[in-house]
Amino acid sequence: MSEILSQENIVLGASLSNQEEAIRRAGELLVGNGHVEEKYIDSMFEREESVSTFMGNAVAIPHGTSDSKQWVSQSGLSIITVPEGVEYGDGNVAKLIVGIAGKGDEHLEILSNIALVCSDEENVNKIVHAQSKEELMAFFEDVA
Repeated sequence: MSEILSQENIVLGASLSNQEEAIRRAGELLVGNGHVEEKYIDSMFEREESVSTFMGNAVAIPHGTSDSKQWVSQSGLSIITVPEGVEYGDGNVAKLIVGIAGKGDEHLEILSNIALVCSDEENVNKIVHAQSKEELMAFFEDVA
């Protein structure tokens, strides 16, 4: 798990002005920690243009298009909590942003595991209000 989600990929209590900033920050964390190349962020925006990555329960999971795999060096997650929420298109408000980069087909398994964790509204609330990165990471121990 540590190689997919590390403390360096987590930002607690962020204040984001809009959906674009949320996606960019999630992507920059993945770039900064060696999971993806810079070009991957562009593919995250492409994905959002074709289909919203808002999952419900105040959760958004921005990730690249299937063509973007070439820019993924290793699977990774970035997690940003936004207690005040950020407008995420179509009147949705996201409080938990989970950026995903999957090597090969790993993103499908990662996505389904995140969906399991985040399908519980109470879990999402606890994650968004986590007081430490360790506390947040405990929710995602079985994601990968």
